[in-house]
Amino acid sequence: MKLSTSEEELMNILWELKTAFMKDLRQAYPEPRPASTTVATLLKRMADKGFVAYKNEGRNREYFPLVKKKDYFAQHVNGLIKNFFDNSPGQFASFFAQEANLSKTELEALKKLIDNEIQKK
Repeated sequence: MKLSTSEEELMNILWELKTAFMKDLRQAYPEPRPASTTVATLLKRMADKGFVAYKNEGRNREYFPLVKKKDYFAQHVNGLIKNFFDNSPGQFASFFAQEANLSKTELEALKKLIDNEIQKK
């Protein structure tokens, strides 16, 4: 399941805060902040999609993520590999290494990461 751009923005705030009330979420936005009704609508849609839940604290709701950021990101990367790179992680890695304008230091760090993963297998 995918989030809209606005939902992703709010989800990133919630991932950072871990748990938050409506006022905390609104406060985390840069100016001009969205209206409470807008945030409430986004939260409802995200809850309906299974991304967030809440617990009642008196008359307020404390929201928390149900999906980990890493899992959401992995789903997107896998979809990208499937849809744009013929389901080939190798093609994706080749494209990324060649087109992402990585510095030598970044490429060496990536190589080290890959070497470590190879050793684990």
